[in-house]
This record gives sequence, C-alpha cells and structure tokens, in this order.
Amino acid sequence: MASSATRTPWYRLLYLQVLVAVALGALVGYIFPHFGQLLKPLGDGFVKLIKMMIAPIIFCTVVHGIASMGDLKRLGRIGVKSLLYFEVVSTFALLIGLIVANTVRPGDGVTPPGQSFQAVAANSDSASGLPENAHSQTTVEFLLNIIPNSLLGAFVSGDLLQVLLVSVVVALAMGAMGDRASPMLRGIEYATQVCFGMMHILVKVAPIGAFGAMAFTVGSFGVGTLNRLLLLLACFYLTAACFVIFVLGTIAWFFGFSILRYLNYIKDELLLVLGTSSSEVALPGLIEKMERLGCSESTVGLVVPTGYSFNLDGTNIYMAMAAAFLAQATNTPLNLHQQLGLFAIAMITSKGASGVTGAGFITLAATLQAVPSIPLESLALLVGIDRFMSQCRSLTNLIGNGVATIIISRWEKELSIETLNINLRAADGREVAPKSTIGALDTVAENHGGGSPRPDAPVIGARRS
Repeated sequence: MASSATRTPWYRLLYLQVLVAVALGALVGYIFPHFGQLLKPLGDGFVKLIKMMIAPIIFCTVVHGIASMGDLKRLGRIGVKSLLYFEVVSTFALLIGLIVANTVRPGDGVTPPGQSFQAVAANSDSASGLPENAHSQTTVEFLLNIIPNSLLGAFVSGDLLQVLLVSVVVALAMGAMGDRASPMLRGIEYATQVCFGMMHILVKVAPIGAFGAMAFTVGSFGVGTLNRLLLLLACFYLTAACFVIFVLGTIAWFFGFSILRYLNYIKDELLLVLGTSSSEVALPGLIEKMERLGCSESTVGLVVPTGYSFNLDGTNIYMAMAAAFLAQATNTPLNLHQQLGLFAIAMITSKGASGVTGAGFITLAATLQAVPSIPLESLALLVGIDRFMSQCRSLTNLIGNGVATIIISRWEKELSIETLNINLRAADGREVAPKSTIGALDTVAENHGGGSPRPDAPVIGARRS
C-alpha cells in the first residue's frame, strides 16, 4: 500500500512529458512551419548536452566492468559471444530489409523510364557535400580510424569506437595490476555515479529538446511528401516493428522473457529516442536499467557500448531498404550478385554508424559510393524523410542492444529467468527495482539453479510469483 501512496504523479513522468512535447512540437511545426524551423537549436542543444556525457560514461562503465571482472578468459568469452550474436542478428536485419524492399518495390515509378535522374536531383541541393563527408571507407581505413591520434584524442573527437579502444586498454592494464588497482577502481566507480547523477539532471530538459526537434522536423519537411517516400517510410517502420516483435521476440522467448514486457520496461528511453532521433541519448539510461535488471556490471560495460557500433539492427534494415529504394527510383537494375555485393559492403560500413543523429544517412552515402551504379545524387530523395527514418533506426538499435545485453547475461548464466522476470514485473514501467532487491533476487535465483549471488546480497525468503 505504501508504494501506491508514493507513486509519482502522472504529469511528472518523463515519458509522458516527452510524448506531450513531441505532439506539441509536431503541431507547432505544422501550423507555424517557419517558427518551427527556428526551434531547431532546442533539439540540437539537448542532443549536445547528452553527447558530452557519452564518452566519460562509456569510459567509466567499460573500465570498471572489465577491470573488476578479474577473469580475462571470461572477458574474451563474453566478447566472442557478443560479436557472434551481433553478426548473426545484423545479417538477419539486412536480409529482411532487402527482401521487403524487393517484394514491395517502393521506388518504382519515382523516375519515369528513360528519364535522366539528374533532372530529379537538380530540384534539391540537400545532398551537396556528402561525397566529401561520407567517402567510402575500406576495411583497413575503418580499422585504422579506431586508433585515436592521442590518448585524450578519443574523448575530444567523440568517436565511440576510439573511446572503446582506450577504455579496453586502460581496463586491461588495471586488471594486470591486481590489488594495486583497487583505489583507482573505487575512484572510477565514484566517477560513474557522478556521471549518472549529471545525466539525471540533464535528462529533465528532454521535453524541451524533443519539442524543438519535432517542431523543426515538421516545419522544415512537412507531412505531404511523395507517395513513394511515404510507402518507403511505412515499409521501413513495419519491417522494423516485425523484426522487433518476431525476430527479437523469438530470441527473447527462447531465453525466457517477454519482448513486450521488456519494451514496457525501457519505454522512458524509447520515448526519449523518439523525440531526439538519437539512440546515444538513451545510452546512459539503458546501461543503468540493464544493471538494475540483474545483468552484471562487467557484461553491461562490455556489451552495451560495443553494441552501439556493432549491433545496429535498425541501421542495417534502413541501409538495405534505402539502397534498394534508390536503385528502383533511379531505374538502376541490381541483379542477385550485385545485391549480395551491396549486402557485404553494408555489413562493413554499418559498423561506423554509432547511434548519432544522421549517422545512418552518412553511412548510406558511403555505401552507395562503393556501388557506383546507383547515382549518389539520388540521396536527395531521402533528405525530406530521413529524420522520420532516423527515429525508427534509433529505436530499433536501442531495443536490439538491450536485448543483446540480456541474452549475453543469460548465456553466461549470471542472470536467471526468475531474477529477470521478477525485476521486469517489479519495474511496473515507472521505477526499477532497487539494487538491494536485485541482490536478494540473485540469492533466490541461485536456489532455483540460475545465476550466482552477489557476495553482499542479504538472504531473504523467496516470494513465489
């Protein structure tokens, strides 16, 4: 009864505030389009506030998670399992995107047969400058780009892969120090708490950022885009939804939890992503919720940040469908061999789109440069709806990374079905179970044969659900 008395009022719930702000922003952008365009700095400012916290949070989380693991063999095992899972699921995402695009063929009819596409592209200069900003990246260039110019250069550039590399090296060095690294490890733990405290402060302005971002989107691009673009947009959203419900849902069912209950658990983060079109904005909240769900800090610290560069399900679906759409729109025939080549290129280039707003569009440009038969100028067709597609990309990426973290935790037998489902139910969509409860649930889970208890977990009686 006490819990109901202290329940947060509905108007103070962040996800409802963001939802109302998104609706109001869309309304303002539709009625006052010029004014809506002027609100762009609100959305950009909020995204920049959150992005300034990404590098320190990733560094602290990865270093603390790996350095406190102790068993380097386990680290390697989790890394291999994570990459294997990422590649298998990403392959499914690309294949599904290609199949849907080739079945529905949303790009047919955009350019009449025999007409030059340059005449269509001349109506928009939105794609100008993309060849310089999104050059095709070879495998060697991709690997070399992971190495920063200096130790602190990774934090200055904000490149997530560079931050990951520095974090892993520092964590391995601390792990090799043994007990001498304990004071530094405690310091990093305190720094992590400070970073999350800052995030809790910054996220309170999320409704303002979501309002400005949505007003600018609707005010700039409008809602009356071409029918074929709307068809592509509808196909993309439907494909992503089916991927989440059926592919990720089947994986979740196999490992003992409901995908719908999990979506309810992270709905705050989902609505935050919906308003900003960036999955990185919700990364700190996802890390915290995965730990409170019962996943170990070491697994969360390795899987979540790595997934933001290697497990981009939404980006993979988008790249496959967008590339096929542009080929159809420009009357560029792609046989099976060429589509398989496009598939292989997308598997590499998609690894560089790390959740930043617009990164999927830039990565698509890089992919098209590797497939010269598709005119790069055709990207101008997608500019008007890219913001809406970016929202779906980011939502799917976020969902996939959370599911991956749970799967690896279950795969490692550090999280039992009982613990997982009790914590999902305890969250009730508004607040997550406290860590002390998780420790107790881990003890209960051990008695059921799953997971290992935390050393400081109190032994309490189990309440069967």
